[in-house]
Amino acid sequence: MNKSVLKYLLFKYLRFDKEQPFINLSMLLAFLGVCVGLCVLLVAMAIMNGFDKEFEKRFFVMNYPITILPKFYAPVNDEFIDELRKTFPNLLFSPYISTQVVIKGDNRFEGGVLFGVNFNDEKKINEVVAKALKDENLSGFDILVGSALIDEFGLHKNDKLSLIFSNLNPSGFSLVPQTKRFDVKARFTSGLAFYDKAYMYTDVDALKKVLGMPKNPNYDGVHVYSDNAFKDVEKIKSYLKDDYAVVGWWEQNKNFFSALELEKRALFIVLMLIILVASLNIVSSLLMIVMNRRSEIALLLALGASKNEVKKSFFALGMLIGGGGMIVGVMLAFFALWLLGNFDIVTLPADVYGTSKLPLDLSLMDFSLTIIGALIIIALSSFYPAKKATQINILDTLRNE
Repeated sequence: MNKSVLKYLLFKYLRFDKEQPFINLSMLLAFLGVCVGLCVLLVAMAIMNGFDKEFEKRFFVMNYPITILPKFYAPVNDEFIDELRKTFPNLLFSPYISTQVVIKGDNRFEGGVLFGVNFNDEKKINEVVAKALKDENLSGFDILVGSALIDEFGLHKNDKLSLIFSNLNPSGFSLVPQTKRFDVKARFTSGLAFYDKAYMYTDVDALKKVLGMPKNPNYDGVHVYSDNAFKDVEKIKSYLKDDYAVVGWWEQNKNFFSALELEKRALFIVLMLIILVASLNIVSSLLMIVMNRRSEIALLLALGASKNEVKKSFFALGMLIGGGGMIVGVMLAFFALWLLGNFDIVTLPADVYGTSKLPLDLSLMDFSLTIIGALIIIALSSFYPAKKATQINILDTLRNE
């Protein structure tokens, strides 16, 4: 069939038919359905990806890229840290001691975790701590506290903060928990309320004194900074053998990220159903055109047009409706993402989501999968009516119509 004839048929069937307006309305609904469905799906995927990346960033900093923990009585002392630094010169290490404490206020108590660290090492691997201590030098019994805890207890700089430790001191005929007062010198904000409320940092030597530890004790673990944690964690594991547990930040929050991934997949499937429903309108529209144009199709076949050529014309018509909806849908999606990214249309509680601005990140993989999925649905929806158009009985149709 001549391409000009195919083009003529396409425009003929797309033109508004006064005798059969419902066919054109059905095609318009199919076009809008694909357009809106694809737009919503792309925006939803961008938002889900944005939240994933935002949470990954927060957990990457506060949970540290890699953490080394001793098994049984494996030593984690200064000699061990020096050995690691010589073996892995491209990595940064910050040994720590941690203990659970009870934070005592005027009329309230809260649980928390106190880390004893060397602040010079910690600032190199934790950008949140580095930002908080930009203009401060902590030493002795100074303490760095999360912003949520400071707000909850109404603390200010240089205030005293009482911490109750689990180790017991003899007092008369009884044992009482040890209490120590620290000087609040700075505050940090990680973007996640859990860390801002529970984590505190002080000098490692000061914490050793409080816990009654020797001058060069074993540390509880080592936090490690790496630009490529997925690769370096395997190198450290192979070097340390089975005496130490080497944990990546993603392993510490495995269940959380698995839940996010499952939610993202479920959302993709549900929103793809919008495009599937819209494609049913393409099927119904093309079938109505086939039924309404039976005599014209039969005449074309009688004049020498092949069934394959007729099938191509109706398949092209379906792809034109669906493809046009996809193009407009993609344009609307990018416009919506531009609006959401440049204007505060949606604001979020920062203490819950880690950011007050709606995070957006449409990955090439998600975009490609969405486009491919939509194309497959539209192609399948166009194929059945196109095939149906070639199954017309030419003699009966021309005789009766």
